[in-house]
Amino acid sequence: QVRLVESGGGLVQAGGSLRLSCAASGLTFSSYTMGWFRQAPGKEREFVARISGNGGSAYYADSVKGRFTISRDNAKNTVDLQMDSLKPEDTAVYYCAAGIPPLGLKATMDIFYDYWGQGTQVTVSS
Repeated sequence: QVRLVESGGGLVQAGGSLRLSCAASGLTFSSYTMGWFRQAPGKEREFVARISGNGGSAYYADSVKGRFTISRDNAKNTVDLQMDSLKPEDTAVYYCAAGIPPLGLKATMDIFYDYWGQGTQVTVSS
């Protein structure tokens, strides 16, 4: 049984930082592209960042590029999202996801991900 469990969410002031972590079990972790998505109230879920199975390739949404950093530790089966210079518009529930997208795709769409965590709330106050 595959499980993805996010942690690290919370309340932070604008300009601050948070680090999210996702612990995976029940899958061959290094075989999976790992992604972070978020969903704000009243909005559709949107792509934030993803990292390839070996960690050699990362891709970010334009809205977070330069502020967020995705990383993974295949020895620990974890993927992190370091979020700096947070803005109120970053407020959302953040989800970790695992999938094996076709080669060559940026894998920004949630249809490429088979497994999802329960989400963790991030709230950025102005």
